Amino acid sequence: MLNFHTAIMSKKLESLPVSDFVKVRGAKEHNLKNVDLEIPRGALVVFTGISGSGKSSLAFGTLYAEAQRRYLESVSPYARRLFNQMSIPQVDSIDGLPPAVALQQQRGATSTRSSVGSVTTISNLIRMLYSRAGDYPAGQSIVYAESFSPNTPEGACPECHGLGVVYEVTERSMVPDDSLSIREKAIAAWPTAWQGQNLREILMTLGYDVDIPWRDLPKKDRDWILFTEEQPVVPVYSGLNAEQVQRALARKMEPSYMGTFTGAKRYVMQTFANSPSQAMKKRVSRFMLSAPCPVCHGKRLRPEPLSVKFAGMDIAEFYQLNIQRLHEIISSSLNLKNDRLNREHPEKALVLLRIGHDLLSRLDVLIDLGLGYLTLERSTPTLSPGELQRLRLGTQIHSNLFGVVYVLDEPSAGLHPADTQSLLRALDRLKAAGNSLFVVEHEIEIIRHADWVVDVGPGAGEKGGEILYSGPLQGLEKVHRSVTRRYLFDADRNQKPAREAKGWLRLRDVSRNNLKHVDADFPLGVLTSVTGISGSGKSSLVSQALAELVLEKLGQQIPVIEDREDILLQEEDIKTTSGYISEDANQIRRLIQVDQKPIGRTPRSNLATYTGLFDNVRKLFASTKMAKSRKYDAGRFSFNVAKGRCQNCEGEGFVMVELLFLPSVYTPCPVCHGSRHNEKTLEVTYHDKNIAEVLAMTVDEAFEFFASEPPISRALDVVRQVGLGYLRLGQPATELSGGEAQRIKLATELQRAQHGNTLYILDEPTTGLHPSDVDNLLVQLNKLVDQGNTVIVIEHDMHVVANSDWVIDVGPGAGDEGGKIVVCGTAAAVAAEPASKTGRYLAV
Repeated sequence: MLNFHTAIMSKKLESLPVSDFVKVRGAKEHNLKNVDLEIPRGALVVFTGISGSGKSSLAFGTLYAEAQRRYLESVSPYARRLFNQMSIPQVDSIDGLPPAVALQQQRGATSTRSSVGSVTTISNLIRMLYSRAGDYPAGQSIVYAESFSPNTPEGACPECHGLGVVYEVTERSMVPDDSLSIREKAIAAWPTAWQGQNLREILMTLGYDVDIPWRDLPKKDRDWILFTEEQPVVPVYSGLNAEQVQRALARKMEPSYMGTFTGAKRYVMQTFANSPSQAMKKRVSRFMLSAPCPVCHGKRLRPEPLSVKFAGMDIAEFYQLNIQRLHEIISSSLNLKNDRLNREHPEKALVLLRIGHDLLSRLDVLIDLGLGYLTLERSTPTLSPGELQRLRLGTQIHSNLFGVVYVLDEPSAGLHPADTQSLLRALDRLKAAGNSLFVVEHEIEIIRHADWVVDVGPGAGEKGGEILYSGPLQGLEKVHRSVTRRYLFDADRNQKPAREAKGWLRLRDVSRNNLKHVDADFPLGVLTSVTGISGSGKSSLVSQALAELVLEKLGQQIPVIEDREDILLQEEDIKTTSGYISEDANQIRRLIQVDQKPIGRTPRSNLATYTGLFDNVRKLFASTKMAKSRKYDAGRFSFNVAKGRCQNCEGEGFVMVELLFLPSVYTPCPVCHGSRHNEKTLEVTYHDKNIAEVLAMTVDEAFEFFASEPPISRALDVVRQVGLGYLRLGQPATELSGGEAQRIKLATELQRAQHGNTLYILDEPTTGLHPSDVDNLLVQLNKLVDQGNTVIVIEHDMHVVANSDWVIDVGPGAGDEGGKIVVCGTAAAVAAEPASKTGRYLAV
């Protein structure tokens, strides 16, 4: 049913003059089929349609890209270099388009020095607050705002350089097993393979005994080998024993080569500081011990800024408070301090008044967006894309721009239904300020709240790209080609009866983040949804504590985060501080975590290579008559192998062109024209398609093309079933969203032979999915359960929750107000629990 606001707004929009519309003519970006469209300005316009239908091509690839292009034409070529420009959209004309701001889904910066405070610029205000309105010790001179930042030379603690921790290496950390000899690789910190062998042979030349246990070497020898800064260059005789080496030295024989010695500590520290390889950094980090900085005690700042207090706290303590608590303290300070400050320090009172009110208005917006549980020091790599987008949205609301088009990409991603209401209020504020909102969205409640709906489809990829409907919501009900229509106006979505648990995985006394001594029981052999508002503790319980404890029980190593620039330099290294599995988890033989981390960091990684189906495709090409006659093996058809790839671009498909005074641009390789393979390789065809043409196919197209090849078609069918039929086989991993990457991982798992007794943990697998794709995903998850596995999902989608066999609701609030099990049981039991914020949105 339409709400009253929407009905009134629809009438107004229908009567708008033509000049108040954005008019698009002949849009052909990606799969758009020469689209014409008119949408109102000053309204909340939602673009809907199944994944891959062309919504983003229209909203971002066409409307936003054109708005950006027009703006950049007005600035100097030098200034243009500073922008990450989108390509020029394929469209005949767009009239009535205002300036645009894009708020897209993206992961946080990889540096942990980027934080909630820096993204929202609230940190700048708080530093000014401390500098100008803080309480100073008697006799101390003023500390300027930049000195309150650990990222500046003026503020950073000189001992730890603003990191809060110091690192050291010890004999014990570098030589974990002192019963081994040097030849047996006692010095684990040294590099493996040839370089380590080189260092051991140098020690033989220097006269050290490499064949006795490490602990039997004299201490002065051990200390020199590990800690010396000397780098002697000596002759090395490869393959000789100690006695033969000494004879060769005495005879001054020609050495195999001259080798330079490096002590173990020097090697570790230099590799960690200078190596471009994340794998190398990760390896040597294992030999480094961290401890809180003895000077700043982990607070990262010099003593002078730390001596300044506000509300009785130094700035490091202030940053540890969540946004909700900060709001309370600043409000209280404004009320309590003004009278006294006005009398004693009128200039401080003025600063407090101005900065305090600015801070409160910024914090108000973030709280209204459901982010009150975040702390300002929370690093952006730990934020979900949805949290990061809402932080940026909050900054835009506070900026009070007028007459701008905001283009948003699924702002409800990762949001509990209770938080969706807060998001809608924030969007309404932006609209009320005189702006237009173009939102790509799957969430039914946001579509229902829209003033105008543009439904794109009917299918994905080549089967999409049409405008099925554009107008007020109620008109969509009559458009029977629309897949979205069914989920808006047909309430009937079948629910299956709950399955019975085949056992229990019982966690006891779990403490991590905001979880404090929590007990949780997870049923085995069923589908369980873990719910709760954003920040309630779901991920801490499932993705972290449960996963770590199960891995520990299975005797497997906890995976280390690899995609950080500064692996060790994290503000906090949170572990599960307490917790255990009370019953033997014998029914669990394997743990598979399907997360939203990228499937690769370079364009060379793609859907086809990650799932393994490209191996079968290459074998198929190698089995053709022409390939056999030329003696081409499967490797010939890989763009990562020299014999088959284009030599000009080395299999990249594009080359970089440097332009004087302008940013470098990437253009399709002039030799292979973007195909990535060389001419001879492309001469080989299968059913009249070469390997590059196959990689350019969508999953749906390839499924039909390889219908006669069961190993390939089966793999493709699973990818289709998780809602990714619109992706190209060769689509680079760098172009995939977190949700798409997660579903590719899930599809890869689904292809494998199932032996049962596997625990699958998925973190919000419905992110970015249209309701029709959610139904397909549910089928796949239930298939895993029917094969004897246990599936646990962290989920906000109420349809998935309602169709789960068991629900564990975490909360009741976020941050300090969460971290408890509110209710657990069937979906009906959760819906009947008054204390559950999830229950009131469950229709069961």
